[in-house]
Amino acid sequence: PRNRLGMDTENNTFDHLDRTGRVTARAVLSPKIVTYAAVTAMLLGSWYIMLAMAAKSTPAAGGPVWLLPDFVSGFGLPAPLEQLLALCLTAVTPGSPDIGQFAALALMWFLMSVAMMLPSAAPLIRTYCEIADTAKAASKPVVHPLWLVAGYLFVWLAAAIAFAGTSWGSMLLEREDSPLSPFAVPFSAGALALAGLYQFSGLKEACLTKCRNPFATLFANWSDERLPIIVLGMRQGVWCLGCCWALMLVMFAVGVMNVFWMSLLAVFTVIEKTGGHAALSRIAGVLLLVWALAVILFSF
Repeated sequence: PRNRLGMDTENNTFDHLDRTGRVTARAVLSPKIVTYAAVTAMLLGSWYIMLAMAAKSTPAAGGPVWLLPDFVSGFGLPAPLEQLLALCLTAVTPGSPDIGQFAALALMWFLMSVAMMLPSAAPLIRTYCEIADTAKAASKPVVHPLWLVAGYLFVWLAAAIAFAGTSWGSMLLEREDSPLSPFAVPFSAGALALAGLYQFSGLKEACLTKCRNPFATLFANWSDERLPIIVLGMRQGVWCLGCCWALMLVMFAVGVMNVFWMSLLAVFTVIEKTGGHAALSRIAGVLLLVWALAVILFSF
């Protein structure tokens, strides 16, 4: 007998298929391959959108946007994403917030979070996939790794909403007719200083320890039920947010859609989470504090 996927339910194989069919069928049913393909698609999609948005908003992106390759200027966006970009670049007006614009800012921050932070979750995802494939090979029940990824990304979606609110406030500060405009420079310097100081905090170190050792967390909280795995993904997302939320504040000083700094922070985050070198975090903290001081001094 065979199930609806054509699998021999008695022998748990696809031996009745030719070689190409067997390889394809096993790949489709492999938690590891499906998850890697989905995560790669999310990463490529988010980076494509952010590059296209940056290329179409060069004056607003800030920073060394000239480093973008020439071909990026030809990136196209579907009409809904063009509208998203337009909403993100629209000047914020005092008073009641525009829900559409706030939602656009939240979506933009979520795409940035996926592009910057999902690569640093690779050890967690890879470890879970290996455990899941082992369990599946032993015919044991296992929750698909994508539910773990969903829980992880849910935390960053919540963080994106918070960052969108901060973006809304910073855009109000940057308005020339705003009575709060004199605080724009202190806001940028404060964001850099806070990011620098957090590099020396014990909380950051504790969060890094959790992110660097995903196997212990997965092994201690393993479950064959969906909800506990989603919660596990959310828990790891909280640890990741605890590592990186302050670094995300740097984007307020360099330009929210600055893909150069997005790339730099994404690489730094991966190295910091996987390298285990405390000196690297301290050096980054010192540089951020010096940068904050320079912003204040040059503002005069």
